[in-house]
This record gives sequence, structure tokens and C-alpha cells, in this order.
Amino acid sequence: MNKTSKTDWKRLAEMPDKDIDTSDIPELGDEFFRNAQVRVPPKQPVTLRLDADVLEWFKAQGQGYQTRINKLLRSYMEAHQR
Repeated sequence: MNKTSKTDWKRLAEMPDKDIDTSDIPELGDEFFRNAQVRVPPKQPVTLRLDADVLEWFKAQGQGYQTRINKLLRSYMEAHQR
């Protein structure tokens, strides 16, 4: 990421767990974690023709440009499935 985070990570790291407000999220118990599964969609390598300036713009954003392109394509796909 090129942008600097404005989060005070040091303060958060030093904050005791009891001071964290979790009232807006449900507690996850042992049953949830017993049945939980990590599912990562498999990625498939492809050859894709992109305009040179489009590719250079994504590459200029730094490491992870292929992941960002994938996320944009996924958002487009999901928006058009509705």
C-alpha cells in the first residue's frame, strides 16, 4: 500500500482486551470454530491482453497489482449478477 495508515497501532497494541468494544459483533464460540473452514477460491493462470497504459498504472500502484485487478473484476462480476 502506498498510503500511510492514520491508525495509532501502538496505542491499539497496548490496549487491554477488556477495553475493546465488541458490542456490535457477536461472540464466536467453540462450535463456530469447530465447524469453520477456510475456503480460498483457486486461482487459474491466464494470459490477458491489457492496454499498456492500464497495466503500467496498476503496476505503479505497487506489489499486489494482479490481486487488485482480480478484485476489480470480481466486483464487476458480482454487480452484474444481481
